[in-house]
Amino acid sequence: MDQLKPENIDQYISSFPAETQKTLQKVRKTIRQAAPEAKEVISYGMPAFKQHTVLVYFAGYAKHIGFYPTSSGIEAFKDQFENYKWSKGAVQFPLDKPLPLDLITRITKFKVERDLEKTKKKKPA
Repeated sequence: MDQLKPENIDQYISSFPAETQKTLQKVRKTIRQAAPEAKEVISYGMPAFKQHTVLVYFAGYAKHIGFYPTSSGIEAFKDQFENYKWSKGAVQFPLDKPLPLDLITRITKFKVERDLEKTKKKKPA
């Protein structure tokens, strides 16, 4: 994806091969269902879902989908990443294996809860 930065998630996804597009759409739909209040945005050149803060990012690559729930999302679920490459803020889901949609759902819902907790703490009582 070396052309112009995408303006929205549809543009981003359309720049990938058809099979990768299908996988990216599955990730998008899964996140949307887990975070129905979140807005779709492009942040750091990647699709992201944002409530008060960005909840999760995702991105397509030649051989995997990158899922970026930031460090809190990785830390809370790291015991479930034994079959994937992962780091402090990201996990890679290979394109040649089934997507762990249930895991993506659980992580996204966790991030929604964290986002709401942070927002409540910031507001004066």
